[in-house]
Amino acid sequence: MLEIKSKLKIPRSAYKVEVRGQLRLPFESRQKSRLKTKLVSGEEVGMILPRGEILRGGDLVTASDGRVIEIVAEPEKVLHIETKDLARVAYHLGNRHVPVQVGEGFLRITEDHVLEEMVQKLGAKVSHLEAPFEPEAGAYAGGHHQHDEMGHGGKIHDHHHEEHDHEHVHDEHCGHDHGHHHHHK
Repeated sequence: MLEIKSKLKIPRSAYKVEVRGQLRLPFESRQKSRLKTKLVSGEEVGMILPRGEILRGGDLVTASDGRVIEIVAEPEKVLHIETKDLARVAYHLGNRHVPVQVGEGFLRITEDHVLEEMVQKLGAKVSHLEAPFEPEAGAYAGGHHQHDEMGHGGKIHDHHHEEHDHEHVHDEHCGHDHGHHHHHK
C-alpha cells in the first residue's frame, strides 16, 4: 500500500514539481494523523503524518514511491452564515469549540441543526451549501494534540445544549484554563 508520511513545507508556488495524484478528503479526515483511504484514482493509501498536522486544500504531500500528491478539500455540507454582527456569532460558536471558517463577510461551520437554530436566534441568515470546509487553524494547529494525549479525543466539551443541567469532567493536570466556569453538582 502506498504511504504518505510528510507534507511539503514550502508554498506550492515555490515548486516546479509534477503532481501525480490527488487525495480528496473532508476536513474531519484532513486533521487525522493516521488514515486509510484512496486516491481519486482508486489506489489505496495509508496516511501516517505527525500528530497535529492539518492538511489544507492545495497542500502537497509526498508518497513512499516518490510521487507528489495534491490534497483536495472535498466539498461537504456546511452552514454559510451571514450577519452584520459576525464577531458576536463567531464568539458564540467559538465558545462551543466549533471549527469555524472565516471569510470576508461570512462564517461557515459543518451542518448542525442545533447551532443553525442558535445563530438564527442571533439574527444571522443561514444558507445550506456544499463547499470545501477550511476552518481557521486556531486551536487546531499545534496545541490541539495536547488534549488527544490526555484522552479528550480532541474535543473539550460539548456545549450544544445550554438549557439543561450537565457535568463536565476536567483533567486538573491539563495545564491551562479553557475560560469557562461551570457549577458542578
